[in-house]
Amino acid sequence: MAKLWSGRFDGDTDALVDELNASIGFDKRLYKEDIAGSIAHAKMLAEREIIPQSDLELIIPALLAICGDIESGAFEFRQSDEDIHMAIEAELTRRVGNAGKRLHTARSRNDQVALDFRLYLKNEIGAILGQLCRLLDTLCTVAQDNLDAVMPAYTHLQRAQPSTLAHYMMAYANMLRRDVTRLEDCRERMDLSPLGSGALAGTTYPIDREATARELGFEGVTENSLDGVSDRDYAIELLAALSILMTHLSRFSEEIILWCSWEFKFIELSDRYSTGSSIMPQKKNPDVAELVRGKTGRVYGSLFALLTVMKALPLAYNKDMQEDKEQVFDAIDTVKKCLPVFGAMLATMTVRRDNMRRAAAEGFINATDCADYLVKKGLPFRDAYTITGGLVSLCAAENLTLETLELARYREKSELFAADVYDAISLETCLSERRTPGGPAPAEVARQIESVREFLEARQSS
Repeated sequence: MAKLWSGRFDGDTDALVDELNASIGFDKRLYKEDIAGSIAHAKMLAEREIIPQSDLELIIPALLAICGDIESGAFEFRQSDEDIHMAIEAELTRRVGNAGKRLHTARSRNDQVALDFRLYLKNEIGAILGQLCRLLDTLCTVAQDNLDAVMPAYTHLQRAQPSTLAHYMMAYANMLRRDVTRLEDCRERMDLSPLGSGALAGTTYPIDREATARELGFEGVTENSLDGVSDRDYAIELLAALSILMTHLSRFSEEIILWCSWEFKFIELSDRYSTGSSIMPQKKNPDVAELVRGKTGRVYGSLFALLTVMKALPLAYNKDMQEDKEQVFDAIDTVKKCLPVFGAMLATMTVRRDNMRRAAAEGFINATDCADYLVKKGLPFRDAYTITGGLVSLCAAENLTLETLELARYREKSELFAADVYDAISLETCLSERRTPGGPAPAEVARQIESVREFLEARQSS
């Protein structure tokens, strides 16, 4: 069958070129967006009397029927059609003849694919945002249930200061909240219709770009026809946002992997979200977290690949840009697989509060509070720091803790120490006194949870 663009050519393209050139194998997922764009374009053409109303009355039902056939599996995709745009146009022409041939008036595949891609990504961002918000809600629930689950916080993977599991959960919640707003910003910037840009220089037909933009739910139209067909910033920005999101999930995964090891045993994952070993019967592996951590590199790869494709392309459209879709599709699919299973893993895990508390009682994580105790009694912080460091060294040498060190030993270092030092360095005091905004005090973490819940409610009502 002759290609729709074959008028200029005398001979057929080589079969290997056809195979290399065809994108129908992956861009067929844009069928809904392509049909929606074609319907909007046809309505506008008829409204502006560029095609007759009788053509429109044939085109729309035929396009809707094609959509139904694709969804039912009755539609046959042919490599010879090259891409989803040509496949649908060719089938439309088979069904309605000349009316189908008129549909492509005043547009190019260049602005058509840019339109389809933007429409698709807008919808996919909405789906990812829904998953993200559900994960945020899960984090809030886990945090609410563990406001008083004391655990050590770490720097350099060394026990540092007292915190709670709730405080940790809300740290990741705030990362994910930024991911939500980052994706929302990305969607806002891509919310312009490129349809009407033509191949690169618009068209001489009296089209109404604003009408098709409104019909398709865009906020406006792209300002420049060259940019309209050659811009892929929105795809790169989306991949960047997804890469940052996966960074957050990967860091969280690393915590989960550590916490469920025997060395920590802060949590235990549900059997439904763990796997075993083929040879070691005792093993319970955190494969979900490891897979998420590993798939992060896959999403990064998509970002780097598209940046590399675009880095030296002159205006306007170049066939290199066909490489955009597989990268973005794969990244979207990867993120959409990771988010729900990650949330389910968190929702079903068992928190081992006793082990967390035991770890918090060791490692001198209340040493800063001991120094602050002296500061509040008038000693300069650096002097207090030095004295407390000596106390920690003493305790470590004698297998003691700051809580079990006798008051007389304290007073050998400074007469400012009194019996109230033990209350000042208790884990409960260490936590309750850290009530500055953002701190781990239970009341302050409860406020953080409420803040995230209000953030989620605002999106549910919008």
